[in-house]
Amino acid sequence: MARPRIVITGIGGICALGNDVDAIWSSMKAGRSGIGQLENVDTSALQVKVGAEIKAMPDHGLDRRRLITMDRFSLLAVLAAKQAFAQAGLVIDEGNTRRVGAAVGVGVFGAETADENYDAVLVQKKPRTNIFTVPRIMPGAPAGQVSMELGLRGPVFGVTSACSSSNHAFASALDQLLLGRADVMLAGGTDAPLSFGVLKSWEALRVLSPDVCRPFSADRQGLVIGEGAGMVVLETEDHAKARGATILAELAGVGLSADASDIVAPTVDGPAAAMAACLRDAGLSPEDVDYLNAHGTGTSANDQIETQAIKRVFGDAAGALSISSTKSMHGHALGASGALEMIACVMAIRHSIVPPTIGYREADPACDLDVTPNVAKERPVRAALSNAFAFGGTNAVIALKAV
Repeated sequence: MARPRIVITGIGGICALGNDVDAIWSSMKAGRSGIGQLENVDTSALQVKVGAEIKAMPDHGLDRRRLITMDRFSLLAVLAAKQAFAQAGLVIDEGNTRRVGAAVGVGVFGAETADENYDAVLVQKKPRTNIFTVPRIMPGAPAGQVSMELGLRGPVFGVTSACSSSNHAFASALDQLLLGRADVMLAGGTDAPLSFGVLKSWEALRVLSPDVCRPFSADRQGLVIGEGAGMVVLETEDHAKARGATILAELAGVGLSADASDIVAPTVDGPAAAMAACLRDAGLSPEDVDYLNAHGTGTSANDQIETQAIKRVFGDAAGALSISSTKSMHGHALGASGALEMIACVMAIRHSIVPPTIGYREADPACDLDVTPNVAKERPVRAALSNAFAFGGTNAVIALKAV
């Protein structure tokens, strides 16, 4: 018996490229960068002073009593979730509230809250932290805040696996639907890592670019940290059709693997295994895939290794594959990256446009695939893959199909 098809009926997002999906997609198509000088962070003691920052938050309509319990990463998740729900046309009532859930990926924690409380206790010498520090800072907070905002009483949980968190959240939400534990799942990721503590920690790893992110370009210098959130509404095709919902795309499959090798250095085997598993799960051959949103961090080793893994899995079909790293525009938003890249994949399928890898200046013989340099490409996109590979060697790949 064929398993139910899981489809996307709503999508929402916020990042440096825009405060909603239409704005984000417009920027992606045009190859506009959201990377620039940080304005909301004191960079006087930082070496790297750039990031992909949301310069101005939109009106959110939340009252002060809610806001004082929320870190920035929770607020971003709530904003993206409300957009996705609005597009999906879902109404929560007593009849369905326990059949709708949420899985929200987070790569870090409530970094804004951490910085505020270190300053309060260590600099200002206050005797105690903010009373809401624990519920604000915990990685599961965005999932809880989303459930409260939308009235979701089904399976609700946080997912954390560093930069693979969003894709693991999509995989987990898909499983809830296939197991019959929910009829609808909101899934995605959020992170707000543009804080002094997080940026200072990333500086120590020596992988940050001093200016822009140039994935796959021979002169790439590293990644750029960004912030944001993305969420999608997932449900079975039958459930979506029964309520007359517009179906945007199908979440056709997932592939998960672990390197079991090194806490920071990736392998070729792990990412290749995840991509191959994803193709099998989605019932796709390499020739069926038109677009691949690469993990594409802009570091020398990662981009080369990902290229090798793609070649291993796609073989002769790799040459016809359109690839891009949208991190060149929205930065590496850590736990939110996969969710922002989900937006790129869904919109590429719906509009037959592959967003570019911007900042590309010089070909790297070790990254010799079509990375869609600098300018978007028009082509039909029947199926797309999105890669997410994380510290710890945790790999998660998702497949989307046109409907």
